[in-house]
Amino acid sequence: MPASVHREILLRPDRLWDGIADAPVEGLAVLVRDGRVASVAHDLVPGPEADVLDMPGCTLLPGFIDCHVHLLDEGAETGPAAYQTLTAVPVLRTLLHNGFTTVRDLGSAHLPLNVSLRDAVEDGLIEGPRILAAPNILSPRGGHGDKKPDLAQRYGHRIGTLAEGVEGLRRAVREQARSGADWIKFAGGGGFSSPVDSPTSTSYSRVEVHTIVATADDLGLPCAAHVFTDRAVMRAVTAGVRSVEHGCFATPPTYRAMEEAGTFLVPTQYVQTYFLDRLDDDAFWDGSMVFARENYREHAETLREGLLRPARTAVKTAFGTDAGMFPHADNWREFPTLMDHGYTALRALRAATSTAADLLGRPDLGIVAPGATADLVALEGDPFQDITATGRARHVIQRGRPVRR
Repeated sequence: MPASVHREILLRPDRLWDGIADAPVEGLAVLVRDGRVASVAHDLVPGPEADVLDMPGCTLLPGFIDCHVHLLDEGAETGPAAYQTLTAVPVLRTLLHNGFTTVRDLGSAHLPLNVSLRDAVEDGLIEGPRILAAPNILSPRGGHGDKKPDLAQRYGHRIGTLAEGVEGLRRAVREQARSGADWIKFAGGGGFSSPVDSPTSTSYSRVEVHTIVATADDLGLPCAAHVFTDRAVMRAVTAGVRSVEHGCFATPPTYRAMEEAGTFLVPTQYVQTYFLDRLDDDAFWDGSMVFARENYREHAETLREGLLRPARTAVKTAFGTDAGMFPHADNWREFPTLMDHGYTALRALRAATSTAADLLGRPDLGIVAPGATADLVALEGDPFQDITATGRARHVIQRGRPVRR
């Protein structure tokens, strides 16, 4: 790593938001040293060897965290693993330049390639956000993670990390840990893009869900559950998952149960509107997406109603987008989408900073305070006044170093 990483950098934005406070503060500067925030104060004076970075017109915030991405091109799953891995290199650069300094990749269907991407970023081989990886999505046969059932039926070749039953699921979770998992992801229900099930289906029994969560817990790994309906969400919450992904059909009693259990919600709302808004665009939907379009048409009204519910609750909301299902460069659009559905700017911004860091168990991230990791983003404008400023990252600092743009 170049020696410049150890140089002091004094950052001087117009205003600073620390990831927690109700509003940004004008005139604060941030001194960064050895990859961490050394000081936050007015009228900081740089040392003789410090670099000074003025950020006129900008708001400085903690680096954003996207808790639900898919870095790998699913369309390349039947090609060589090396090629599929390389498809993530420009994606990682795009996310970092968007101001997202940490992402949680919630798995691909077949190989644990995101673990290698995580390690490559850590080793400085490629540019990108810090990655926390769930290697694959555990799914039963015929579930959301069973990606190419026609190949299995015709050629006996399956694509997906498929497992059922107590012993099968224990083995699958242990294999994920063996692959280097930071998280365990499982499909507790169906999805809109599933070729053989419905977003309203429930995939695993109570015993199976408890088996997944308990086995992961024994290995020190938290669980994220892909679920949409009350039944599937409650099954996951009762078992003790740390985060519910999507949950778009959940109703108030289920959200109250999540609040009582301390379960996080990662609502992934932009991806739902991305598809809903294109339902009548024939050119958008290719032949492989016929079933997805039918699912969205069938559930459009219920889905639109469901997207309005979480903002009315006190459930802990962490920012996540499902980027990869839509172009990664647009993941910032989750911010205005959350506000369109009732979230305040403060709650949406906390979701991508301090609340997301809480979900990930990383108290050094998501805040701007002495001792915190110096992952920072400077936005043109003030996102508290204009949330679209989240799409105008002008400076990104990663572990104390400015990212070259």
